[in-house]
Amino acid sequence: MLTVARFGGLLSLAVVSVNAQATNGYFTHGTSVKAQGMAGVSVAMAHDSLSAASNPASLTALTAEQQLDLGVTYFAPERKSDISGNGFGIDGTYHANDRKYFLIPELGYARHHSDVLSYGLALYANGGMNTDYGDNPFANFGSSGSAGVNLEQLYVTATLAYRLNDNHSLGLGLTWTRQQFEAKGLQAFAGMSQDGANISNNGKDVSRGWGVKLGWQGDLTDTLKAGLSWSSKIETSEFHRYRGLFAEDGGFDIPENIAAGLAWQTTDKLTLAADWQYIAYSEVKSVGNDLNLVAPLGADNGAGFGWDDINVYKVGAQYRLNSDISLRAGYSYADQPIDSSQTFLNILAPGVIQEHLSLGSSWQLNDSNELTLSYTHAFEETVKGKQSVPAAFGGGESDLTMSQDLLALGWSVRF
Repeated sequence: MLTVARFGGLLSLAVVSVNAQATNGYFTHGTSVKAQGMAGVSVAMAHDSLSAASNPASLTALTAEQQLDLGVTYFAPERKSDISGNGFGIDGTYHANDRKYFLIPELGYARHHSDVLSYGLALYANGGMNTDYGDNPFANFGSSGSAGVNLEQLYVTATLAYRLNDNHSLGLGLTWTRQQFEAKGLQAFAGMSQDGANISNNGKDVSRGWGVKLGWQGDLTDTLKAGLSWSSKIETSEFHRYRGLFAEDGGFDIPENIAAGLAWQTTDKLTLAADWQYIAYSEVKSVGNDLNLVAPLGADNGAGFGWDDINVYKVGAQYRLNSDISLRAGYSYADQPIDSSQTFLNILAPGVIQEHLSLGSSWQLNDSNELTLSYTHAFEETVKGKQSVPAAFGGGESDLTMSQDLLALGWSVRF
């Protein structure tokens, strides 16, 4: 049995800085290494204890009495911006890759308390963003040093799942979030802000908040399972050191999102599955407000990144090759959150990725231990600016480009 002391030790090791990433907007494409191998498909499946991050009802479907899951993802994004037609001499290509690689850890634990009640705890990164321009694209406007932002998010979700009967389960998750943010090289925007002293180069700032997850999983037939999940908007404390940058005096809440999924076990070996997810980016003003020069930065109606709400569509397959080896593959497509008119400020946050292709495999070492590997390629995407650079900054266009590679390794222990 995994004792409280042993789990507490593992928990303390896991509470580290969760490096930033950007996939479906700035939300991750999948939590848990197994889900990543299917492009994030997980709402109607019970991959492991970390599946509670996608659907808290999934814990009742795990086969082991207790399960511990550890994982780490090596994340390598490529991001750049191209500026043309600018009257202030900033035309050129700017690469935001001074920091190139990130390691993203995850940890989950689940236990069946009884035949009907299960509980668990999951630590994971749901999203983030990092850019680091050694050649500052805003230097001609008065900025100095390298430019960029770093947003890191750690989520801790405690989950209870209850089996209503042989076919249906409900889940409730309580999520605590810790966000860390830093901006540098943005001094040129101080004159646009209601608090120019708190817009850039103020070091790391921390924001925290609480949210709720609800989930259902059920058997529609003997071979077809469905799932639904809802995560509330998380109202976090403000980034006080950046209250001159983000709308609502440094507000950066985490948007509400909902998801639905199906999993069809076509044979004893093959499962086909699909998910749909909706992320309401526009309800967070610092993310959803359009770039405008009417209200000052930091005000309730101040400029934001102009992100739209998006739908994400995912399909995946899992094939049990033999008693020890399982294979996975998946593809996902997301709406574009960044409109062509909103690319200038998004030089700092070029979350333009729309397509992912994933492969994965698990190897059962013995009755208790399993290793999982996954690889994901996020295809290069470019959003070309259209009337994107304000006249006050010399006009012209800014184009955003990003691609990503992710390699993840997971280890599961069943008790």
